Amino acid sequence: MTGTSGDRDAGRCDWCGSDPLYVAYHDEEWGVPEYDSRALWEKLVLDGFQAGLAWITILRKRDAFRAAFEDFDPEVIAHWGEADVQRLLGNAGIVRHRGKIEAAITNAQAWIAMEERGGFDRFIWDYVDGVPLKNTFQSMADVPPSTEMSARMSKDLKKAGFKFCGPTIVYAWLEATGVVNDHLVGCFRHDAVTEMAREQGA
Repeated sequence: MTGTSGDRDAGRCDWCGSDPLYVAYHDEEWGVPEYDSRALWEKLVLDGFQAGLAWITILRKRDAFRAAFEDFDPEVIAHWGEADVQRLLGNAGIVRHRGKIEAAITNAQAWIAMEERGGFDRFIWDYVDGVPLKNTFQSMADVPPSTEMSARMSKDLKKAGFKFCGPTIVYAWLEATGVVNDHLVGCFRHDAVTEMAREQGA
């Protein structure tokens, strides 16, 4: 469900501006409930790479990231070492930051361990009892940079071995993956993503 052109004319969240790539991301992906464990992990890693940067920078590099990171297969990345870090540091198509690259490897290892304990997806969605939290913010000024839940989840993720997962990064990730619906009430996607959750049995 992506809404009609009439719905779009009614309004959308203003953070995406007019950049076609950003608008498509907002209209088709941001806030859609994600239940796939690997996809949730990929988005967390990308949000970690975003730290200190604009999200549009990551979007523009996402295909290059996927090529460089073996389609974000944690089973592969978990076994990478220094040679792989050096290879990625030489890849101009991605964000070349040693700490973030090394964190992706560590996070792959943490993801595997969590999968063996019941699943990364279950770990995340249990915070909201499997049902996306639907906020009713009127403007971007109302949207918090982090919440008590994102702080708690950040602490638990770090305890499980994850890195680059502070409360602000985690909250942005929860918004992107639809665990939290932060489309503004005047946005045509606000009700659409809630309906998607119902259709998927959330």
